[in-house]
Amino acid sequence: MGPTAFGRIIKFRRMLFPNYNFHVIETMAHVALVFFGFLAGLQMDIKSVLRIGIKARNVAVIGIIVPFVMGTILYFSLSRDEEARGFIFYGGALSVTGFSVLAKILDKQKILQTDVGKMAMSSAVINDIGAWFILALGYVATGSTSNIHWAIICTIAYALFCVFYLRRAIGWIIRKMPQGQGYSEFFICSILAGMAISGIITDALGTHPIIGAFLFGLSIPNQMLQAEILDKLDDFVMGIFMPTFFVVCGLRTNFGEMGNIYEIVGYIILFASAKILSSVAATFFSDMSIKEALAVGVLSNTKSLMALIIIEAGQAQQVLSTQLYSLMVSGILVMTAMVTPITMIYRPSQELAPHKRRTIQKAKLEEDLRVLACIHGTHDIPSVINLLGSSNSTPASPITVFALQVVEQVGRAPSMLEVHDSGTRGVRSLGHEETQTRQIITAFDNYELRSDGVMVQILTARSALSTMDEDICNIAKDKRVALIILPFHKQRSLKGEMEDVNPEIRAVNEGVLANAPCSVGILIDRGLSETSDYAKNIIVLFFGGADDREALAYATRMVDRPDTRLTVVKFIPDEGASDIDQMGFAEESHVNVQIDKESEKLMDEEFLNRFRISTANDKSVKYIELLLNDVEEAVKAIKLMDQHNYDLYIVGKGRGIVSPLTAGLVDWCDCPELGAIGDLLVTSEFDSTFSVLVMQQYVKPIGEGSVNSYGSMSERIAGIGMDMDLDMQRADSEEGDVFSSFRRRPEPMPRV
Repeated sequence: MGPTAFGRIIKFRRMLFPNYNFHVIETMAHVALVFFGFLAGLQMDIKSVLRIGIKARNVAVIGIIVPFVMGTILYFSLSRDEEARGFIFYGGALSVTGFSVLAKILDKQKILQTDVGKMAMSSAVINDIGAWFILALGYVATGSTSNIHWAIICTIAYALFCVFYLRRAIGWIIRKMPQGQGYSEFFICSILAGMAISGIITDALGTHPIIGAFLFGLSIPNQMLQAEILDKLDDFVMGIFMPTFFVVCGLRTNFGEMGNIYEIVGYIILFASAKILSSVAATFFSDMSIKEALAVGVLSNTKSLMALIIIEAGQAQQVLSTQLYSLMVSGILVMTAMVTPITMIYRPSQELAPHKRRTIQKAKLEEDLRVLACIHGTHDIPSVINLLGSSNSTPASPITVFALQVVEQVGRAPSMLEVHDSGTRGVRSLGHEETQTRQIITAFDNYELRSDGVMVQILTARSALSTMDEDICNIAKDKRVALIILPFHKQRSLKGEMEDVNPEIRAVNEGVLANAPCSVGILIDRGLSETSDYAKNIIVLFFGGADDREALAYATRMVDRPDTRLTVVKFIPDEGASDIDQMGFAEESHVNVQIDKESEKLMDEEFLNRFRISTANDKSVKYIELLLNDVEEAVKAIKLMDQHNYDLYIVGKGRGIVSPLTAGLVDWCDCPELGAIGDLLVTSEFDSTFSVLVMQQYVKPIGEGSVNSYGSMSERIAGIGMDMDLDMQRADSEEGDVFSSFRRRPEPMPRV
C-alpha cells in the first residue's frame, strides 16, 4: 500500500492514507513501540548474561563490532547529503540478531541443542542487550545536538536508578501485598501507569519513551507478576498494536528508489556477509572451527523486530533517506528468510560423542553412570536424592548426576537451558523460581559433598508444557545419560493418600517414555524420604522382560552398601495357570517394541543366572521364586510384603510381557504409564512408608536394528559346572512368615 505499489496511485493514496491520517497511524505505531519495549524488558533476564561462557561472549561482542563497522562504511558510501549521525542506526540494524526469532527457527529445525545452536543462542542474548544500547545511543545522538552529553549522562543515571532503586522499591511493594490473592486490576493498571511515567521521563531526558518503558519492564523483579502482565498484554500488543507499526514501516518503504537490481543484490550480500565475517574473526579468539563459525554466522543473520525498530527510528529522526531505509528493510527481510532454508540444507551434528551406554544393564560397574534427575519443585528433591544416595556411588563406580529443574515457560518465550555453577548460591533474589533454584543447588551440593564418587551439574530448562518432554529427551541425549529419573505426578498427603500435585506432569512423563533415548525410571514417593536418607531394605519384583532386567540391574548396584539388603522375588505362573500369548507387539506401551517370547525367556534366565552367581556368597541378598496360580495370589503375595517394611520397591513396567499373573491388572490400571505392578503399588493401601521406582529399559525401535537386551550369544556364561549352594534354607526361615501360604519352586541349578 506504500509508494512501492498502490501508493503510486494518487487517488488511492489520498483516499486511504491522507497526510493527517498517516500522522495518527504513526502515533499509534510509536505507542505500540512503548508497549513492546515494556514487554521486552519484562522478559529479559540480565542474570543469564553473566553466566554465558567466554567463547559465546567473544562471538557476541565481535558480532556487534564488525557488522556495526561494516554498516557504517556502507552508510557513508551510499549517503549523499544525509545526516552523518545516521550511521548509528544503519550499523545498529546490521548488528542485531533476533533472539526470539532465532530460537523458534532452531527449535523447529531440531538443532537448538547442538553446539552451533547453543553458541548462536548465547551470542544472540548479548546482541539483544547491545541492540537496546545502540537504539538509546541513536535517539540521544539525533536529539538535541547542543545537549548530547547531558542527555547521555542523564539517561545513564536514570538507568542506574531503575536497576538499583526502582527494582527494590517494586519488590518491597510486592512483598507487602497479601499472599495467594493474585494481583488486582488496580495494581496492574498502576504498573502500566508507571511504564508511561518512565517513558515520559526518558523522553524528557532526550531519548525516547520506548527506552523508559524498556527500563521499567526490566525493573519488575517478580516472575508471578511478569507472567500475569504478559498474559494480559502479550496478545493485545503483538496482535493489535504492533501490526500498526508494520504498516508504518511498509508505507515508508519504496523499493523503486533503491537502484538497479544488481546493486540491490550486491548490497544484500554485503549485509549478510557482516555477521559471517564477524564469526570467522571470532575463531582467532576461541577454539571454534571455521565450519562452526560459518554456521553461527549464517544463524546470526536472523533479524527480529528490533532491527526494524532501529531502522525505522532513523527514518523517523530524519537521518536516513528513503533509499537507505528501503535498502536495509529489504536486506532484513531477505537475510531472515534465507536462514531457515540454509538450516534445512546444513544440519550440524548433534552428537560429538556416541551415546553408547543407554541402559544400566549394559553399563559396566567401573564406568561412570550418568543420570538425568528431573525436578519440578522442591517437593521432588528429597525422594530423588534418597534414590541417588541408594545407588552406592564409589570412586571405583562413580555417578554423574545432571539435576534438571524443569520450569514451565510463560507466554511465547522460547525454550531455554541454563547451566548453574555448582557451589554458588548467587545473589539474593525475590523470584519464586530463583528461590527454588537456590534450594536445589544447596541440596545437591550437600549430596555431592557427603558422597564419594559423585559429580553433580545443576541445570534449569524453561519450556512450554507441550514441548517439555522433547526438551528433556534432547538434554538426555546431549548429556549421554543412561537413566532419566522422572517424579510421579502424585504425592503422598498427610492422610497417607496419593493426591495429584501437578496433573500436567503426567503428559510430560508419557512423552518422555515414548521418546527417551535411554532407560527411564518413574519415582513415586510414599513417605520414605521423610524417614530415611537412603533405602536400606530393597525388593525387586521380577516377572520377566527387558524392563524387569533393567530394574534388577539397577538394584544390583545398590547391594555393596554394608547396611543394605536386597530381596529378589521371581513370580512364576503355575502350569495350571491360563496360557496367554506373550509374543507380538507391545501395543499398550508407549514404545513400539517387538517382543519374542522365547528369546525374552532365554535372556531372563541368562541374566538371573549371572545375578545369582555373582551374589552367591553375599548374605545381604536373597533370591526367592514363587509359583502362583492366578492374579489374586500374585496381588496377595505383593500386599503381604508390606509386613517386612521394605524401603524401596523396584519393578519393571512390563512392556509386552503379558503374564497370567498380571493379565487381569492391566485392564484396571489407573496409571498405565506405571505398568500393572507399579500401578498396584501406588494405588493400593499399605501401612509402611516406601518409594517405588518403575523402570523402562531403552530398546531400539523397530527399524533401527535388532533388540539385544544384554549382549551377544558369545557373551553367555560358559564352562560353569560347579555345584552351588545358594542357601535357600536361610531365605525360607526369614521369609516363611510371609510366603508360607504359597508354593516355593524347588531351587534349580544355574544353567549355562
